[in-house]
Amino acid sequence: MAKAKTIFTCQQCGAQSPKWIGKCPSCGSWNSYVEEVLVKEIKNTMPSRVSSGSQARKLSEVTAESAKRIDTKNAELNRVLGGGLVDGSLVLIGGEPGIGKSTLALQIALDMKDRKVLYVSGEESIHQIKLRAQRLQKENEHCYFLSETSLENILIQAAALEPNLMVIDSIQTVSTEYIESSPGSVSQIRECANGILKYAKENSVPVILIGHITKDGSLAGPKVLEHIVDTVLQFEGENQYMYRILRSMKNRFGSTSELGIFEMQSNGLREVNNPSELLINQDHDGLSGTAIAAAIEGVRPLLIEIQSLTSSAVYGTPQRSSTGFDLRRMNMLLAVLEKRAGFKLAVKDVFLNIAGGIKVDDPAIDLAVITAILSSNFDLPVEKLFCFAGEVGLSGEIRSVNRLEQRIGEAEKLGFKKIFIPKNIKNVNLKNYSIEIEQVSRVDEFFRKIFNKKS
Repeated sequence: MAKAKTIFTCQQCGAQSPKWIGKCPSCGSWNSYVEEVLVKEIKNTMPSRVSSGSQARKLSEVTAESAKRIDTKNAELNRVLGGGLVDGSLVLIGGEPGIGKSTLALQIALDMKDRKVLYVSGEESIHQIKLRAQRLQKENEHCYFLSETSLENILIQAAALEPNLMVIDSIQTVSTEYIESSPGSVSQIRECANGILKYAKENSVPVILIGHITKDGSLAGPKVLEHIVDTVLQFEGENQYMYRILRSMKNRFGSTSELGIFEMQSNGLREVNNPSELLINQDHDGLSGTAIAAAIEGVRPLLIEIQSLTSSAVYGTPQRSSTGFDLRRMNMLLAVLEKRAGFKLAVKDVFLNIAGGIKVDDPAIDLAVITAILSSNFDLPVEKLFCFAGEVGLSGEIRSVNRLEQRIGEAEKLGFKKIFIPKNIKNVNLKNYSIEIEQVSRVDEFFRKIFNKKS
């Protein structure tokens, strides 16, 4: 006997309410509650005391075994995953539409030629997948493709094929007949993800899920699945730029500090093993407003190019614009230069850009930001083989930053001849490096050391 129950579910965060609500009290989104019909079985019998499931054990009775890693044939993805896929793990790749999630998943399926792969697509037909595989110029005789949206049919095909890896593109299109709501709703996504998780754990098959994030919130994003899956990977980037960054937001089998960098090309995603060389333009010699910052993204050192342009304000209120850098922090740095160093920038338009279309939150690029701003303001170019690493405080001091050894090593590897770092550093042996290291403590002192030959 079954009893139908109607409940309203927020399509943004999954919160439930017995009646319709205009504004979700959990996530604050408007008009996100949708009516869903749930079917619950009424059980009159109590469960038996004798269980055939797992039994409680002491930790001393459990042997510690390291999880085996499966090579995905993609060095950047292996780095983010912590060494590769784990048997029975559930990996979710989220990102906005058109960012390259399906391309990455198809490349993984076609590159793993030593394993049987089942690629399930609920968005494209097999003929469309064939066209995309031809653009990638890849083939795999052990990869099977299925165009299906029913969870029950997917699990039947998986049980018959017994793959070593399963890819589902995307989880929003998969639905089960046990839930009477539309595909993409929170209830459908949660129920389908639980069914796939059960299959993955019972058969020790790693599963890669693809999840969409839409701006209007019509489909539930991967936030609903974060508690179910083992690993959450976020695919970031701008459609106007060719670089893509794969970040680990959650990883039960590795670190969440790693990231992978890809370059979108006509024949798919290319791994970027040394992103510093691509993010730096070596032809800016003699041009003002450019400085090189030694940044850290995750645990990976990057040398990025900071570009700035300052000009006299035409209108009464100066313009402040920043791309790839926090605008509020840029305003703070301008105030420090105005108050602590005496540079008159209040009546200047200031534009800041991080080359390559990437976004950086590392405070250690403050030193390069003020260098680019002052270089453009006084029209004095910075030596192209100089790079900078340091955080600027409100009193004008240059503060120490973390992982300074990695920053210096990356600059030395790429052939820079001098790096400017803070003076108050600890536990760093500067004699181990062949690159010239200049230590500075305040903004005004730093300005004199940079531009003393030209001012």
